[in-house]
Amino acid sequence: MTRARGAAMRRIHVGNALSAFGLGFTVPYLYVYVAQVRELGAMTAGLVLAVFAVAALIVLPFAGRAIVRRGPLPVLLAALVTAALGALSLGLAGSATAVLVSAAALGAGQAVMQPALATMIVDCSSADTRSRAFATQFFLQNLGLGVGGLIGGHLVDTTRVSSFTLLFAIEAAMFLLLVAVLATVRMPHSPRMEDAPAASAKGGWRQLLGNRAMVQLCVLGFVLFFACYGQFESGLSAYGVEAAGISTSALGTALAANTLMIVVAQFAVLKLVERRRRSRVIASVGLIWAVAWLAAGYAGLGHGSQEMATAAFVSTYALFGLGEAMLSPTLAPLVADLAPEGMAGQYNSAFALVKQLALAIGPAVGGPLGASLPGPYVVAFLLVSLGITALALRLGRGLTVAQDQPWAAAGSRVVARGGAPAETLAA
Repeated sequence: MTRARGAAMRRIHVGNALSAFGLGFTVPYLYVYVAQVRELGAMTAGLVLAVFAVAALIVLPFAGRAIVRRGPLPVLLAALVTAALGALSLGLAGSATAVLVSAAALGAGQAVMQPALATMIVDCSSADTRSRAFATQFFLQNLGLGVGGLIGGHLVDTTRVSSFTLLFAIEAAMFLLLVAVLATVRMPHSPRMEDAPAASAKGGWRQLLGNRAMVQLCVLGFVLFFACYGQFESGLSAYGVEAAGISTSALGTALAANTLMIVVAQFAVLKLVERRRRSRVIASVGLIWAVAWLAAGYAGLGHGSQEMATAAFVSTYALFGLGEAMLSPTLAPLVADLAPEGMAGQYNSAFALVKQLALAIGPAVGGPLGASLPGPYVVAFLLVSLGITALALRLGRGLTVAQDQPWAAAGSRVVARGGAPAETLAA
C-alpha cells in the first residue's frame, strides 16, 4: 500500500468510528424517544423504524449508480450532510409528520454511507490488505456503537426532552465532523462509469444480475442477515423473554457479550481466516450459528436452572458475535472481488440493499414466531443456519481461485475480477 493510500485508509477508519459513535448515541433510544418522550405513541414509533428501512430500500438502487459515476467520496459527503440534517431535525421534531420526515432523511443518509465507505476501502486497499481493512472497519464500528450507546445511556433522561435533543445534536455533530475529516481525503483514481462505453453504463444492473456468483452471494447474504441481525432485537429477544424467562438486564448482558466477542476476537479470528477459502469460512459460520441456536433452544426449552438458561442465552449472542467476526474480513472483500473493474460501488450498493431487505423482513417474521411458537422458531433458524453452510459450499464451486483464495492467486499474479471460472465459461 502506498503512503497516500495508507493516509486515506486511516481517515476512512476514523470516519467509520465517528459515524458508529454517533449512531450509538441514538439508535437504542429511538423508540422510547418517539413513543414516550414525544408522546406520539407506539404506532408512530413503529412507523419511524419502518421508515428507516423504506428509505434505505428507495435510495440504495440509485446510490450504486451515483458511486460508480461520481466516485464514493462525493456521494458519502452528500449522505453525511443529509444524515446530519435528519438527526438534528429529529431531535427538534414535535409532530408525527416532522418525526417521520426527519427519520427518512436520517435513514437515507445512513444507508448510503455503507456502500460509499465500503467502496472507498476497496479503492484504497489491495487484494492482500482488503480483508484486514474490512476487519478493522467492523471492529471500529462495533467499538463506536458500544461506546456511543454507553455514553448516551448516561446522558439520556426520559423526563427531559432536552436530553434527547442533545443526543441527536451530538449525532449530527459526529456526521459533520466526519465530513471535515474526509473532505480532504485524496482518493486514488479508479475507473468510473463515464470512463466506460455507454452500453456498460446502461447495463450496470443487468451485468450484475448476469453474474451468477454475485447473485448466489446476494442470496446467501440475505439468509445470513435474516438469521442473525434480523433476529437480534426482535425474534431472539422476544424468545428469550417469553420462553427462557430472560430479564431485561440479562438481555442487555447478552447484547454486550455479542459486542465484546467481536471487539476481543476480531483480529485473532482474522489470522485464522484470511488464508483460508472464503466459502469455507462462511460455511463454518453457518455451523457456529447452528450451535448458537442449540444453546438458545436449551435456554428456552431445556429444564435447567434459570442461571443455566441465562448463561446459555448469553452464549448464543456471543457465538453470533464470533460468526460476525469471521464474516467481516470475508463477505465485503468477496463482493469487491466479484465486481468488474469500476463497478465496486454498484456491487456494494446491491449487497447493502440485500442486507436492508433482510433487516426489514427478519423482525417481522422472527418477532411473532419467537414470542408465540418458541419450539418451531428455534428449529426453523437452526435449519436456516445449516442452510447457510450448504449455500456457502455451493457458492464456492462457482468462484475462481482469485475470488475464493486471493492469497493463493497472488503468487501467480493472476487476478480475475467479476469473472467466472474457466470451466464455467467453457460450459
